[in-house]
Amino acid sequence: MLTYIARRLLALPIVMFFVSLIIFLLLSMLPPGTRVAAFVGQNPRALGATQQLIEKHGLNDDIHIQWWNWMTNVAQGNLGFSQTQTMPVTEALASFLPATLELMMASIVPILVIGIWLGVLAAIHQNSWIDHISRLTSIVGWSLPTFIAGLLLLMVFYGMLGWVSDGRLSTQATLIVRSSDFISYTGMNTIDGLLNGNAFVFWDALKHLILPATTIVIVVTAVIVRIMRSSMLNTLREDYIYAARAKGLKENVVIYKHARRNAMIPVLTTSGVIVAGLFLGFATAEIVFNFKGLGYLFITSAQQLDFPMVLGFALFSSIVFVIINLIVDVLYAIYDPRVSLD
Repeated sequence: MLTYIARRLLALPIVMFFVSLIIFLLLSMLPPGTRVAAFVGQNPRALGATQQLIEKHGLNDDIHIQWWNWMTNVAQGNLGFSQTQTMPVTEALASFLPATLELMMASIVPILVIGIWLGVLAAIHQNSWIDHISRLTSIVGWSLPTFIAGLLLLMVFYGMLGWVSDGRLSTQATLIVRSSDFISYTGMNTIDGLLNGNAFVFWDALKHLILPATTIVIVVTAVIVRIMRSSMLNTLREDYIYAARAKGLKENVVIYKHARRNAMIPVLTTSGVIVAGLFLGFATAEIVFNFKGLGYLFITSAQQLDFPMVLGFALFSSIVFVIINLIVDVLYAIYDPRVSLD
C-alpha cells in the first residue's frame, strides 16, 4: 500500500503540470492588458503604467517564453495578486480556507450518518411507507436548489424568529476575536473559542454554523440516501446474503455486518467527491449566508474578473481532488480486503 501511495504522490506533479498548462493556455487567450492585473500589486500608480508592466513581465513574448516565466512564478508560490482581496493570491486562499474547513467539519458527519442510515432503512423496508418517505425526502432535497433552501432557513430562523444572523460571527464576537487578547490558532472560530477558553465566541460561532451546515446537509444527504439504497438493494440480492440467512444468522447480523459493509463501496466514491466539494467551499451556501470561505472567495472573484484569484483557485482545486481521490483509494483497500493496491 505504501508503494501505491508513493506512486500516486509522485504523479501529483505530473497532474499539476497538465492542469497548469491548460490554465496557462486559457490565460494566454486574454489580452496582455487584462493579464497584467496579476502583477499590479498594491501600488496604485502601477495602474497607469500598463504598457511598462506588459514589457517588464514579457506578456508580448512568444507563448513558450511566457509559459516558462509563468511556471517559474507558480513553482515559487507566486500566483499573482488578487485585486478583489488586495493581497497575494496565496494569502487570500490561506485566509479564507479556515471558514470552509469549519463548515465542512460541521456538515460531513451529519451527511454521512443520516444518508447511510436512511439509505439502509429504505432498502430493508423496500416499498413500505418508510421507503416511500425516504425516497420522497431525498428527491425533494436533491431537487431543491441550495440557494432556495438557504433563503427559506434565513427567512424562518433570522427573519421571523431572529435567532441567528448571517456571517460567521455576531458583531460582539467579532470584536472579541479581533482583540489583542484573543489568539487565532486555526482561524476556525469554534475551535479557537475553545482553545482561548471563551465560551461566548464558541457558542456564537456554532450558532452561525447551524444554518449553512443544515442547508448543505439537506441538499447533499439526498445523494447519499439514493446511492446507499440502490447499492444496498443490489447487495441484498447477492448469493452470500441468502447463504448467510440459510445458516441461521440473525437478520441484524446479515444486514449490518455483511450487507451494509459491502454496499458502502459506491458511497465511498461519492463521499470523496462530496468531501472535495465541501473542502473547496459550497459556494451557493456561503454566498447566501455571507459565510466567507473559499466558495465565497471564488464566486466574488469570478464576478469581478479577478483572473489571478480564479486561476490560483483552479490550481488549488486540482491538488485537493488528487489528494482526496488518493485517500478514497486507500480507504477502499482498508474497508474491503478484496481490493488490492499492489
